[in-house]
Amino acid sequence: MAAVSNDLWEVMSTARTIRRFTDEPVPDAALARCIEAATWAPSGANAQAWRFVVLRSPEQRAVVGQAATQALTVIEEAYRMTRPAPDDHSRRARDNRATYELHDRAAEFTSVLFVQQRLRLASDALLGGSIFPAMQNFLLAARAQGLGACLTSWASYGGETLLRNAVGVPEDWFLAGHVVLGWPKGRHGPVRRRPWQDAVNADHWDAPAPGITEGPAHGT
Repeated sequence: MAAVSNDLWEVMSTARTIRRFTDEPVPDAALARCIEAATWAPSGANAQAWRFVVLRSPEQRAVVGQAATQALTVIEEAYRMTRPAPDDHSRRARDNRATYELHDRAAEFTSVLFVQQRLRLASDALLGGSIFPAMQNFLLAARAQGLGACLTSWASYGGETLLRNAVGVPEDWFLAGHVVLGWPKGRHGPVRRRPWQDAVNADHWDAPAPGITEGPAHGT
């Protein structure tokens, strides 16, 4: 599997969440390509009322580290997660080690805050349709270049105030998401997903979708 790929299907099917990164810095040109790709996403009324704040100075990385620490306490409780024992080599233990490594090293990495301007008559959930696709484009552009990325919850779970104040986000803008970016330790995908056919219906809830779910899988 190529680390760099221009094959859209390969990029989408192997864009795993990466939580373990090397110390190698992300070049400005690679980051710029990710942000440019984000701006190609749909935007309601083509308003493009988004902002992408790159957090890379030592001071801002320190704030990201604080937000990650706060988030971890919530994540541990929500998922009943603890640091694995050294002799635990199960898949769950490997996944948890990667999560802890990401949080422990949060202040070392470049990351991007995705911010969307609020509208008087639209909910944040509705406006998410104008910023979440931009985040997905960013993630796919990172994967295409061989970079790893992780969409975090650090802008929530108590970290919003820290990040908002550090960046100076105006009150009429909301924090839609936060992505850590870097060169992965290990390799990309394929992603682990339940069979897509299980999520498909035709016309009615729980009705089968013959002809669609019986079709060939990608690559066959």
